[in-house]
Amino acid sequence: MTAPTTEPQAEPMDNSDSVASRFALTGTRRLIALVVLGMVLLALTERFARIPTTDLTSSGTWSIALGWSIPILMAGLGGMFSERSGVVNIGLEGLLILGTWFGAYGTVVTGSPWLGILFAIVAGGVGGLVMAVATVSFGVDHIIVGTAILVMAPGISRYLSGLLFPDHGGSITQSPNLGGVSTFSVPFLAGGAIFGWESPDILGSIERSNAFLASEAAGILRGFVFQMSWFTLIGILVIPGSAWVLWRTRFGLRLRSVGESPDAADSLGIDVYRYKYYGVIISGLLAGYGGGFLAIQLSGLYKEGQTQGKGFIGLATMIFGNWRPGGTASGALLFGFTETLRLRDPAAPHALLLFVAIVLGLFALRAGLQRRVVPAAGLGVAGLLIFWYYMAVDTVPNQLPQITPFIAVIVVLLFATRRLRMPAADGQIWIKD
Repeated sequence: MTAPTTEPQAEPMDNSDSVASRFALTGTRRLIALVVLGMVLLALTERFARIPTTDLTSSGTWSIALGWSIPILMAGLGGMFSERSGVVNIGLEGLLILGTWFGAYGTVVTGSPWLGILFAIVAGGVGGLVMAVATVSFGVDHIIVGTAILVMAPGISRYLSGLLFPDHGGSITQSPNLGGVSTFSVPFLAGGAIFGWESPDILGSIERSNAFLASEAAGILRGFVFQMSWFTLIGILVIPGSAWVLWRTRFGLRLRSVGESPDAADSLGIDVYRYKYYGVIISGLLAGYGGGFLAIQLSGLYKEGQTQGKGFIGLATMIFGNWRPGGTASGALLFGFTETLRLRDPAAPHALLLFVAIVLGLFALRAGLQRRVVPAAGLGVAGLLIFWYYMAVDTVPNQLPQITPFIAVIVVLLFATRRLRMPAADGQIWIKD
């Protein structure tokens, strides 16, 4: 007779982990939460600013900011593709310059901005190919090659300008005037036309209602659907397209594996050289598009020196965004927004001081709750100093909005390094055994 067996009692399940994971802020949720928080803080800043301003949340400001962010965004996404394949591309500024010149020249000789932007994309791709040959095939240091492209691009553009633009009514430093593509507003949301009929402007009506938070949020959202160019729309679509390619396709998986561990990728039969070429050439194509957009759509002409370091700013947004498309787009929009404030309303940069002080205070509070004493103290002191400056002056230098995004990037690098993770093999010279 066998002894009766007893089934082991199942331990009660602890659902705390599952509940916590259910409400945890993933990358997408975190981005949405930050966007909503940013809208609320901008609304509060605009309402309670000591010197009244309406440009922090107006649809006009955000429509212009969206356009100014596209060249930076394209440079940042280009750098992301290159570094995801393991190649550091600091020559993005030079590739932007090539895009501006060839985009302008293509528009002049063909009369079509669409063909002009195609010229710019091809020129950037050729520049990326040159960099890929030097860094991947010949194993030259990435920084040296990027610096060489950065130095050569302005010289090439100056030479070609003096050779070709004077015959078309330009000069050695400037092209003739160019015509960009048409703009459109989304029907119903921003009053766009449908077959000649003007649809209602829902967001515009809410923006003009002056209702707290609702009108500010409507103004910001309307800026993304009001008087948008077709080139801008293409640039925006590159963001989800890049995310899908990198994280939802076999190509993206292989590209990222090459940037993380080329030896492991090679052992699995992946052609490391070929995928590094892909990453750097895509980087050049995107940067070329950004340069062409700057010359054709934003400026309406090529002018020497018009990139003004936007390639380097693109690299900063890529780091700010943790080598991901959504974060890179957020950083690019931040730079575009501050550049727009500098051009529109002298009172807006003063109100921006209050916004920055509030943000730093929130970061200090967060660090304190995490018991990180030194970062909390540093951020708190910085926030108090900026708030004191905000209360002490009535006007601020016009250059303040330009440096604000750089300060934001430095703050991220100093206090959020635990969240930043570059590809493991980024910048390494790899030679097949």
